[in-house]
Amino acid sequence: MTDFQQLFSESNAIIDVRTPAEFYQGHIPGAVNMPLFTNEERHLVGICYKQKGKDEAVKLGLGMVGPKLQDFVETAEKLAPNKTLSVYCWRGGMRSGSVAWLLKTAGYNVNQLNGGYKAWRKVVLEQMTKQRNWLMIGGYTGSGKTEILRELALQNEAVIDLEGIAKHRGSAFGKTNEPQPPTEHFENLLAFELLKISLDENIWIENESNNIGSVYLHEAFRKNVKTAHFLVIDRSFENRLNFLVEGYGTYDTEILKQGFERIAKRIDGQKLKDALADLDQGKIADAARTALEYYDKTYSYSMSRNPYTVAATFNHENDTNKTANTLIEWKKKNL
Repeated sequence: MTDFQQLFSESNAIIDVRTPAEFYQGHIPGAVNMPLFTNEERHLVGICYKQKGKDEAVKLGLGMVGPKLQDFVETAEKLAPNKTLSVYCWRGGMRSGSVAWLLKTAGYNVNQLNGGYKAWRKVVLEQMTKQRNWLMIGGYTGSGKTEILRELALQNEAVIDLEGIAKHRGSAFGKTNEPQPPTEHFENLLAFELLKISLDENIWIENESNNIGSVYLHEAFRKNVKTAHFLVIDRSFENRLNFLVEGYGTYDTEILKQGFERIAKRIDGQKLKDALADLDQGKIADAARTALEYYDKTYSYSMSRNPYTVAATFNHENDTNKTANTLIEWKKKNL
């Protein structure tokens, strides 16, 4: 078990004392931001350090932090009623050390994380490069791959849901109501999930392009998943069309139009106009047909350049549970 696996298993409060901007870009999953400095304050301390040296920068920093000390302790009381917590900054240096000292003085059992967030990022990159036993589910848009993954997870199979972690359904129409994490934090969340799975387990994953919305997959991770057993879900065009209408039919018309605008440069101009007109008239199925025809061509092209060899194909029309069971049986017989 790594130090970070131990940290997560202890279920203690984890406090990130870096600035809100640093925290947003990426943080240890489960951490709460209790910034020692605001974004602007850290900028000013940095300028002071360069212009006047360390001693003057420390004095300036102390002046900024002093009025916040009581707030830090009160926040810690809410986060860690058991008086046990972990604290980190970028490298496990002055910022986390200062807050650790304060909270220890206030009677807390404090673990200052050795190496800080930088050490965590090293763990993340190690997880991106580790070779694992991947089982990749592919198939045309509307094949219900994500739903199959969720069913596999319900049956206690090891699953990595990249779209779920990325907060995006993986197409021009896939934006959800939740904001996507920055790519760096996506990697943090992915590594957090991988740490829960032993290296000898088979892991189900969906075939994705290099990016999921605004999130990009790490190059080493993409290289590793190319070793996957590639399993194709086969579903008729009309069945997939009905699936998409059911899934996206409740979306606001303007959101669907934005999806078409994202693929406007790669779709016939007249078809685009017709699809937008269909949306205005409430003809969701007709608009979805245009989108699906586009995505089928895109998928066929990508498959022609696909590095994977298809290990098996499974028919899936309406029964997600049955499909998941069939996939599990295939795994048991072949791996």
